[in-house]
Amino acid sequence: MKRILIIQTAFLGDVILATPIVSELNRLFPKSKIDFLVKKGNESLLANNPKLENILVFDKTNGKWKSIISLIKYFRKKKYDLVVNLHRYGSSGIISGLSGGKQRFGFKKNPFSFLYTKSFDHNIGDGTHEVERNLSVIKELGAVAKVRPELFPSMDDRMAINNFKTGNYYCIAPASVWFTKQLPLNKWSELIQTLPETESIYLLGGEDDIQLCEKLKNENPKHNIEILAGKLSLLKSAALMETATRNYVNDSGPLHLASSVNANVTAFFCSTVPNFGFGPLSEDSKILEVKDLGCRPCGLHGHKECPKGHFKCAENILIN
Repeated sequence: MKRILIIQTAFLGDVILATPIVSELNRLFPKSKIDFLVKKGNESLLANNPKLENILVFDKTNGKWKSIISLIKYFRKKKYDLVVNLHRYGSSGIISGLSGGKQRFGFKKNPFSFLYTKSFDHNIGDGTHEVERNLSVIKELGAVAKVRPELFPSMDDRMAINNFKTGNYYCIAPASVWFTKQLPLNKWSELIQTLPETESIYLLGGEDDIQLCEKLKNENPKHNIEILAGKLSLLKSAALMETATRNYVNDSGPLHLASSVNANVTAFFCSTVPNFGFGPLSEDSKILEVKDLGCRPCGLHGHKECPKGHFKCAENILIN
């Protein structure tokens, strides 16, 4: 194969969990040029990846259909030997199905999978990891069953966070888009009380998470806490997490950042369960959850509030 296109236009965690496809296709076809299509905002995740030729962007700013048509025209000119679509929604199905790729692989769940040359099952809830589901799409090409995700912070990324790497330190990413996937503030404080007061604690996240981080810092004045939310790029955050004594995360994007650099990590699963296939893949990883709770899981994703009103799946987690 001379040219390969990978498509994953979902969220940042999904892009990270698609990187094993890059690794395996590069191993199997080392002379192939591999391109990767992501939605606008996620392109920085794949920066510096030596296995990729081009990082392409699905930008809907000036119109979704205009962008779809433009990408299809571009891909037809590129004449890909293989197009692998890991996204399960319509827009990516149209793009990959009409890309002109000689082979077009993807999941049956995509409403336009009838345009693929081959389609594959994507079953959630049987304990199969998302990485394994992704790699199953190229299994017939010789891909192994499971490979850890990988990101590539640059030398500049690493230099930018050097000042924070003084002695032992901990990283906490306390926020999630979904309330029921986020450990409550009081539980984060309970965790912080178990950490040494003399060692640094860095709070990570985006600009939208700053207020939560400020509350957490104010509740724990005796600890050496610094808010880095909104200050570090994703790759800088990954570089900082890589050498932390321990990282503490929800079932969310930072969990997959930790996996991508094999960082020591403890992940809190509240309303969702590891059996969905989105758990940590670091060698030193731990999951804390409430087992045997009848109402858990209450959905594949999270909720804005606990459907039962008690949020026991988070409040009853034992911090240890």
